[in-house]
Amino acid sequence: MAKLYYQGHGSFRITAQSGYTIYVDPYAGDGYDVPADLILVTHHHSDHDQVSLVAQKPETRVITPREALQEKGYLRRVPVGEILLSSVEAYNDKHSRSECVGYVIEVDSVRVYAAGDTSLTQDMSRVLPWLHLDYALLPIDGIYNMNAAQAAACAKTIGARHTIPIHMKPGHLFDPKIARTFDAPGALIVPAGKTITLTPAT
Repeated sequence: MAKLYYQGHGSFRITAQSGYTIYVDPYAGDGYDVPADLILVTHHHSDHDQVSLVAQKPETRVITPREALQEKGYLRRVPVGEILLSSVEAYNDKHSRSECVGYVIEVDSVRVYAAGDTSLTQDMSRVLPWLHLDYALLPIDGIYNMNAAQAAACAKTIGARHTIPIHMKPGHLFDPKIARTFDAPGALIVPAGKTITLTPAT
């Protein structure tokens, strides 16, 4: 089964059972020494796009909003290496929908939603519930994104089996007090520097 290592802030790494390695929004924490097969960037703010931190292979692929956002909308379940990748809307009053994106990563029979920096979007009700997500990672800082209560409401709309709060306090990898304010069905608190196993639905 795949594993997720939460580096902190908005950064995390997913490693498939085969060893195929995906980084999302590299910036914070450690654990960038495992060579990447794929690097996903949700937007080009400096706390999300430090691609140079990541150990890379000659064939490492980097996908940014420029590649993900297409003239006629969003990618839908595109094979990328060993995974399937979809892109969905990400936006709020501090993040333009023309420059930001969220990703749904399908790996080892698990679907993971990397929301990026966002608040409530139309896709959270019209697309994501039909994907039967296993995990969703949502920002909860209440400054650049929605707060914990708003994120909990989004989590209920999305309907993932587990929702992990991230991006909870600017300048910090993780804040346990803020994390505990996230109250949603299937809430899963993952401290920075911890690894979890991504289990498929039974």
